[in-house]
Amino acid sequence: MAAILMGIALSVLDSTIVNLALPDITRHFGASASDAVWVVNAYQLATLVLLLPCAKIGERVGYRRVYMVGLVVFTIASLACAVAPSLLLLELSRALEGLGAAGMMAVNAALVRLTYPSRMLGRGLAFNSMVVAASSVAGPSLAALVLSVASWPWLFLIQIPLCVVVLVLGRRALPRNTSAATGPRLHPLDVVLNIATFSLVFLGADALGVSEGGVQGGHGFALPALLLAGAVVVGTFYVRRMWRQPAPLLPVDLLRIRVFALSMCTSVSAFAAQTLAFVALPFLLLEGQGRSHFEAGLLITAWPAAIVLFAPLAGRLIHRVGGGALGGFGLALLAVGLALVAVLPAHPSTWRIALPLALCGAGFGLFQTPNNHTIVTSAPLKRAGAASGMLGTARLTGQSLGAVLLALIFSVAGVRTGGSIALGLGAALAAVGSLFSSLRIRRA
Repeated sequence: MAAILMGIALSVLDSTIVNLALPDITRHFGASASDAVWVVNAYQLATLVLLLPCAKIGERVGYRRVYMVGLVVFTIASLACAVAPSLLLLELSRALEGLGAAGMMAVNAALVRLTYPSRMLGRGLAFNSMVVAASSVAGPSLAALVLSVASWPWLFLIQIPLCVVVLVLGRRALPRNTSAATGPRLHPLDVVLNIATFSLVFLGADALGVSEGGVQGGHGFALPALLLAGAVVVGTFYVRRMWRQPAPLLPVDLLRIRVFALSMCTSVSAFAAQTLAFVALPFLLLEGQGRSHFEAGLLITAWPAAIVLFAPLAGRLIHRVGGGALGGFGLALLAVGLALVAVLPAHPSTWRIALPLALCGAGFGLFQTPNNHTIVTSAPLKRAGAASGMLGTARLTGQSLGAVLLALIFSVAGVRTGGSIALGLGAALAAVGSLFSSLRIRRA
């Protein structure tokens, strides 16, 4: 578990640790902000499009092997990022890092399932949720600490010793697959269709103004509309092709399992709500209420801090309460917390912000572990890799959906008013997720 948790921590940290260094990278290479933002996008896009292929490979050659190869690629790419002589090579190295992260993320939950006995799996997934939450909030803080004493390449160099430690631990301790490889081999056309579908979705979301405010003033809808329409066309062909296969790359066979499909809908709704909130909150606190960056950062930290506290509780309650009821209750708390923040007065006290955000974190912590547990355990053991890959895919899909919705809100209502609207929409999405989760109670 130390090897598994340290690996997922490195993957999550790397998705956020570079954001704060983008101005320094822009100045270092004499590049524009629109070019430099692809230092972040290249990592996220590579991870998104390669999660399911890595999960499929894990089912055939072993999760341990995919995890270790992914970690080696991640380590080499981190060194390449630190010494990159140009922005283009830095972006390519970040994409390579995304490939390594996809290898670790894709089989993460499958390795947890092989590590813990079934009666204790909830605890293992709770530890996983805690580490993801802590890593997500630690990224900017760690980056600020490093950049205060060193230049941006050290953001990548400090990861290398940790990668070596995980390699040593993983080689000694990670479990091997308990079932033989089944189903067809990975077909190149399936990989191409998977990459094309998710790339078009990601690029369409980015073109809507997620990175550069491309739809500000109501202009520039043609390109994102074309990209998203292309995603629908390619995705439809992709799904139809997958539907006829016994163990497809896009696991539509698992989506035929009612509780699995409902859990995926729950996850997408919840992460869309989380993204709406996490991106809208800084604008609300900084622009709307005039708070300092330090104060805003401390207030937002109440959310992940509450996840760390409540995720272990969820792990203990899974077998007593049931994943459907526990997840539904957690997302109901998230909906209430977001609604309370959305209707705050112009100048609220610190506690009137911190307490609803802590309520959001508590609800998210109660949702995430039982939902992940249901996704992992409702799939047959031989398809644990596919279920593990779908965990990450649902998270990234929900985050992309939230980003698209937020860009549309900001383009129509502006930043100041749009923040409250986004939080209200996040509350509605959390309520929808609660409904999806509650529908699982009868079949839990």
